[in-house]
Amino acid sequence: MGEEVRVEGLTKSFGRQLIWQDVTLTLPPGEISVLLGPSGTGKSVFLKSLVGLLKPDRGRILVRDVDLVRCSERHLYQSRKLFGVLFQDGALFGSMNLYDNIAFPLREHTKKSERVIRQIVFEKMEMVGLLGAEGKLPGEISGGMRKRAGLARALVLDPEIILFDEPDSGLDPVRVAYLNQLIVDLNAQTDATFLIVTHDIGTARTVPDNLGLLFRRHLVMFGSRELLLTSDEPVIRQFLNGRKEGPIGMAEEKDAAQLEAELAATASAPTTGAATAKIDEHTGLVPDAGPVGSMGGDAVPPQLEPSGGLPERRAIRRRQLRLAGTLHTLPPKAQQAVRAVLPPELLAGVAGSPDRGSADPRPYWLDGPSTGAAGAHK
Repeated sequence: MGEEVRVEGLTKSFGRQLIWQDVTLTLPPGEISVLLGPSGTGKSVFLKSLVGLLKPDRGRILVRDVDLVRCSERHLYQSRKLFGVLFQDGALFGSMNLYDNIAFPLREHTKKSERVIRQIVFEKMEMVGLLGAEGKLPGEISGGMRKRAGLARALVLDPEIILFDEPDSGLDPVRVAYLNQLIVDLNAQTDATFLIVTHDIGTARTVPDNLGLLFRRHLVMFGSRELLLTSDEPVIRQFLNGRKEGPIGMAEEKDAAQLEAELAATASAPTTGAATAKIDEHTGLVPDAGPVGSMGGDAVPPQLEPSGGLPERRAIRRRQLRLAGTLHTLPPKAQQAVRAVLPPELLAGVAGSPDRGSADPRPYWLDGPSTGAAGAHK
């Protein structure tokens, strides 16, 4: 089983530039989590902080009760062996063929014989569908193959935690679909803890067990996929539905005056037929607008399952038990979505689900970016 990762009050800045602050979340062991956010919100910085490539200003990152922020270099070096990382471009050595690229961590960090290394490399290459390409150089293969080669290299040390930095960037939709299925299949085979940074809406809606979103230097929310996919949080609804109406603008943030003017103009626009295009005053979105299914809408689409012949993901049962225990803490729409995926024997033991009560009616995204109001929606 993969390792749990607990992040508590993490803050990172470069000089006077604050990247994000007070980020708190837990990656459940063996589950797939996705971190979303507009460009420039520090998602890749967060991944690099997790693995110790960047040092946060304050906060804690706990893996096996070791704080990776404050531990010694020796402990950090040992803890890094728990991680595998797929970088955005694969980060392959251009002068090495795929076999040597994938074998590199084994030769650097273990004393295994070349015979054993060969067995491991071919095993991982088979897992990602690259057998037969071991002699090729990175410049001789497609972008999708380079991603898979980087993933095979991330797997060779059998890590407990695997970080994916925009694995779908630069790939066409068909290759993204294949890559998503590969990620789910690998999780079924390894039971490792996965964290994926992505902009792809289809990936975010169908692959993970948990979702989170960074915006305005805060973690807006992190929780089960059912919680975020049914959320009325304006920035979450805008991002997951790919709409231009909402708090996210071309420059990543819109000021309150610009946003209110935009909403007023849209609400007063002439309509055709019986349908109206008025914007919800709380969410800042046009009800029922945008794509549906795996690419958008309010419905919670089915989660991808492992390919035929592979075992069921072991994390699914652990997740079901966790959700059953916390069901009463969720908003009504999220409760309904969770009930749809819980098996009858767990539902039978779940008590009634009381309402959580009403939240502050003023949308936080109408506040100035320095108020920190978004941080209250974690």
